Parts: sequence; structure tokens; C-alpha cells
Amino acid sequence: MFNSFFQTAIKQASRLAEKPGRIGRVLAELAAKITRVDWSAEGRLKLKQQLLLAGRLLRANVSGVYSLKSKRVLVGLLTACIYFINPFDLIPDLLIVGLADDMAILAWVFSAAASELTAFEEWEKTTSASL
Repeated sequence: MFNSFFQTAIKQASRLAEKPGRIGRVLAELAAKITRVDWSAEGRLKLKQQLLLAGRLLRANVSGVYSLKSKRVLVGLLTACIYFINPFDLIPDLLIVGLADDMAILAWVFSAAASELTAFEEWEKTTSASL
């Protein structure tokens, strides 16, 4: 199935990847949306943790303290964040089941970026241990 909202998010993420200074705005909107979502539904808590991890990874990459191995992963994570933030996508968030598509996109992107997310998480542990 073709998802024009996801395609739009990919285009926005590709443009943002070239302008790291603007990624901070996405991260601020992401943090705000995370606080408004009910994470108690089955399977959502793990996605929340991965979303928070992805946000920290993007912030570390933008600030220059961590370097992503792949621009493709950067665009993928940004795309997932943009799609999640947007309340009007394939299934609008205003509907009872409106976050179903968002959660599916997050799970798919996080699965594709699993090795980068794991590497960053390990880097975080060693960095915080040395502080």
C-alpha cells in the first residue's frame, strides 16, 4: 500500500538532514508529542523507549558528539519522527485508532535501524560511565 503521508515525511527528512540546525525543532515537537501519547497499550512502552533513544541519537548527532554511520539511518529516523509528530497522516491521530499507523511506522523504522540504535546505546553507556 502506498502511503503519501510517509512519502512526504521522507522528503521533509531528506531536506532536514542537510540542515542539522532545524532538527532541533523536530526534536522539541517530538518531546511534546511523547508526553501527550498514552503509552499504556500493549507493546507501546518499548516503542516509547526506542523513540526516546532515537531522539537522543539525533540530538547527539546534531551536536557532533556522536556520528551516525549512515545518512540513510539519519533520514529514516527523522522520517519516523516527522510521521509520528504529524497528527494528520494515513489514520488521523484524532481517531481512537489514530496512532496505529504511527506505531507501525516506528516499529518498522526502528527494526531497520536496530544496529545503529544498539551501537548508540552502547556508546551512551560507555560515555556516561566515563563521566
